[in-house]
Formats: sequence, structure tokens, C-alpha cells
Amino acid sequence: MLWTLIGVGSAAVVTVLPGVAAPVASHAVVRVAQPPGALSITVPASVHLGAALPGSSMSRQLGTVQVSDTRGVRNAVWTATVAATDFTTPGGGAARQISRNQVSYWSGPATKTTGPGARVPGQATSAQAQSLSVPRTAFAKTSGSGNNTTSWQPTLMVALPATAVGGTYTGTVTHSVA
Repeated sequence: MLWTLIGVGSAAVVTVLPGVAAPVASHAVVRVAQPPGALSITVPASVHLGAALPGSSMSRQLGTVQVSDTRGVRNAVWTATVAATDFTTPGGGAARQISRNQVSYWSGPATKTTGPGARVPGQATSAQAQSLSVPRTAFAKTSGSGNNTTSWQPTLMVALPATAVGGTYTGTVTHSVA
């Protein structure tokens, strides 16, 4: 029996630098300075990974992930992290779950960059793919100053348990940046 595996809405986590409040005047006027910029990440909303037989494996690109850094700071470094939940189908039980241990990720190289600095993929090739049993580094910017962007197209690989029952399995892959 064929079954379908769907990766549902990658959650995007955004880190924003706080604003700086000016002193409060005696007539209760408060001025707040504009934050110097933001560090953010955008991800595909959802991805259908396809269908396969129990006991086989599958892989699919998730689409473009992009980090945008408009903080304009002298040492504009950041690390993007990826994590996953287990993939499940309704009904419960071990035969209706694909453990996140069976889900691997590789970022591949940067597909587009702007601004100066060194970018380092978490897993440059498929041979370096890592299980999402724990959060992993997806990409990092290790040097450079000023505003920058970095994009990549990661691949998700799933080893389907031989004991899995037919159904539509859903899970969440979350990218964050700090």
C-alpha cells in the first residue's frame, strides 16, 4: 500500500533587536528610537514530500529558506537552526509514527547571498546529511559587517519504517535564526 508524507508549514522564528527608549519628559512624552534593524528568516509555508512504500526512503527539496540581516552591525554573524517533530498519521500507535530520528536534513550550498562575509552550510553535501533527532545548524554567517541575506534550498530525507501503516503523515520542520 502506498502512503503519503506531507511536511506541514515550517514555522519561522524571528529575532528582533529591542528599541531604545529616551528619557521621559516631565509632560509624559516618550520617544522610542527605531530599532537598528532585524534578523529574520523566511521559509516555505508547506511542502508535499510525495508517496512511497513502507520500508523505502524518499527525499525532496523543501524550497528556499532565506535569512535577512538588516541590523547593519559591525560583526553581523548569525546561526540558523533546524529542528523537526515526529511525523504522524491519525489513530496513534508506533505503526502510525515516523520518528524524527528517521528524518535527515542537508542544507546544500548557498543559492544566493548579498553583503560581505563568510557563509557556512551546516551540511554542504548529501553525504553530510544529519538526522533531525536533535536541532542542527542549517547555515551560519561567521564573519562580515553590514546588512546581508543568505538563501539555500535544503533537502529532507525520510526513511519510512517497514511497519508503517498506510496514511497521510504530517510533521513540522522549524527553522530559526539567532
